[in-house]
Amino acid sequence: MFRRILIANRGEIAVRIIRTCRKLGIKTVAVYSEPDLESQHVVYADEAYNIGPGQPSESYLNIPKIVKVAKASRAEAVHPGYGFLAENPQFARECEAAGLVFIGPRSKILASTANKFGSRETSARAGVPTIPGSKRQLETADEAENEARRVGFPVLIKASFGGGGRGMRIVKTASELRRSFDLAASEAKGAFGRSELYLEKHLNNPRHIEVQVIAGQRGQVVHLGERECSLQRRHQKILEETPAPRLDSTSRKKLISLALKIAKATKYENAGTVEFVQSAGGEFYYLEINKRIQVEHLITEMVTGVDIVEQQIRIADGEGLGFSQEEIEFNGAAMNCRINAEDPSKGFAPSPGRVEEFVPPGGPGIRVDTAMIDGAVIPEYYDSLIAKIASHGRTREEAIQRLKGALSETIVIGVETTIPLHQALLEDKSFVRGDYHTQLLDNKISTWSFKPQLSEEEVAMLHLTANYPFSGIGKSRLERTQTRWRNTLQTESPRQPLFVEGL
Repeated sequence: MFRRILIANRGEIAVRIIRTCRKLGIKTVAVYSEPDLESQHVVYADEAYNIGPGQPSESYLNIPKIVKVAKASRAEAVHPGYGFLAENPQFARECEAAGLVFIGPRSKILASTANKFGSRETSARAGVPTIPGSKRQLETADEAENEARRVGFPVLIKASFGGGGRGMRIVKTASELRRSFDLAASEAKGAFGRSELYLEKHLNNPRHIEVQVIAGQRGQVVHLGERECSLQRRHQKILEETPAPRLDSTSRKKLISLALKIAKATKYENAGTVEFVQSAGGEFYYLEINKRIQVEHLITEMVTGVDIVEQQIRIADGEGLGFSQEEIEFNGAAMNCRINAEDPSKGFAPSPGRVEEFVPPGGPGIRVDTAMIDGAVIPEYYDSLIAKIASHGRTREEAIQRLKGALSETIVIGVETTIPLHQALLEDKSFVRGDYHTQLLDNKISTWSFKPQLSEEEVAMLHLTANYPFSGIGKSRLERTQTRWRNTLQTESPRQPLFVEGL
């Protein structure tokens, strides 16, 4: 087993990986940008190294710096988490060249599946259907218009490299396509360093369903079931659940079979997610394979009991799969809310800043994955995710009720959050019936009104309770936390942040 792993990421996913490493007795090395000096992953890791300023290009996307820290810290492997460099073939190659194990697919697999357009060709050879689309990558608006007329409007312009909704546009006419093409290419270039685009037919009201797979290094592949990811806002996932509602056993078997075909056709290794859309008529179309741990992996862990991060580490260490498909049991239902620092009442405007007070929920069947603490700052440079709040129940109905209770218990003071959006969503009749699709949220959000989670009077009362000199509390939680963090960072303990000369 690895003795020391560097985590090339930040936030809740870095904390999540550290916890599994602790369970396995593995030392951890964190990297951090200057704004993240007091972040939870920095304190939790056994060692932490400053890799530069806040801009991702100078820190979390700086491959030479991260590899240099990994070598200097005597790490044997690198876990990329999700986002940043998680699916970057060059990063995997640099790790391999430096004698480091990349915890994920090998660089050649990442390279062969990096291009979504090329991935469509692989699926065709495997007999897995894809949405009708362009037959080549598009470099000009003229090429795009010709392909769109052949496929038929409306179409979806997509980045060939990357994901997360960036570089994606729905276009309904030729004139709209010409206006959108350069914008999509520019966005793709800025996000992924590559401007190539392709297009596919835009389906009306489809569902987005993905299958979690884990593959050993000798061709063994198992699945951990599917996740419904159709609740999206502007192509960004908001809430995920498993199992997918309204999916009958015949359709589920077909979906799983298609996902396993893709995993085997790409000779996949480690944990990954095979993504599909399901048309209103019930047909499945392959989208892509995400070659990393997913943000929403926790709900799969809740219903299967499998620690996916642990399996990633064990496979990368050469152990292979430690279980068969028959040994995996699926218990109940789970769903996950992504709580972001955004203001739903103001068009989801970003709400960066300092979180003065954070009180996570608890109770039976509740899991919170977060790196948030009192006094933590949400920097403007990175994703605004505050926490993932997930529930598990014997039935979907029980999971919904538990999630409602968890959201009502959660307190975040200092920034606005998307908790009111999730509370409105959990009351929506279409959601409660499980009868929804990828366009439901964009269609309905404008009709919903969002009230603050706490009134001004309630916020004032919380501050009064925390600071009143005769309450027995003394200093506010914020002050105590900041003092504890400063003391921890100034000690000579092995968790003190370290600096590498010349970085």
